[in-house]
Order: sequence, then C-alpha cells, then structure tokens
Amino acid sequence: MNTAFAYESRESYFDGKLIEYIGWCLAGWLVTVCTLGICYPWSVVMIYRWKVEHMVVEGRRLRFEGTAVSLFGQWVKWFVLSIITLGIYSFWVKIKLEEWKAKNTFFQ
Repeated sequence: MNTAFAYESRESYFDGKLIEYIGWCLAGWLVTVCTLGICYPWSVVMIYRWKVEHMVVEGRRLRFEGTAVSLFGQWVKWFVLSIITLGIYSFWVKIKLEEWKAKNTFFQ
C-alpha cells in the first residue's frame, strides 16, 4: 500500500468558503429577525449543518441529521426550565445545545 495515499485518506480539513458562511449567517439572521426569534432553532440548524457538511475528519466526511423541529422542542423545554428555575438553568442551555449537536452528528 502506498503510504502517501494512506496518509492523505486520514487527513482532516474544512472545505467551506467564507462567502458561503457569510451568506448562511445572513440568511439565519434574517429568518430570526423576521420571525421575532421564533425560528432561531431553524437558523442554528441551518448554519451548523453547513459547517458539519464541509468538515472531513481523518478522511471521513461528517453529516448532520438534526432538524429544526426537534431543536425547537428542546428549545421550548430549556426555556420553560429556565423560567421555573428563575434563570439558573440558562447556564446549562449552551452545553445542552452542544450535546444535541453532537448526538445528531455522524460520519457519512
């Protein structure tokens, strides 16, 4: 086996372009603003999916299977828990979001 080929197949990289990222961020911002924040989970999913689909880890491309609907359900739950705990739960929301992203990210 050619060692150069074996090394290249295990390479990790990101192949997204800045102009694409700016476009997705602007689209997410517009959706969030136009819906007064209700579609923020859709914006999060849209941008994160773009990031994941342009990522290759050790030669294997990643894919993201999370949906805005499932994140919206989580978002409502986290919001209610934050209200019930007088804002204390909000400190965990960022971590819970990262956990949700990780649970929905796979190798192709």
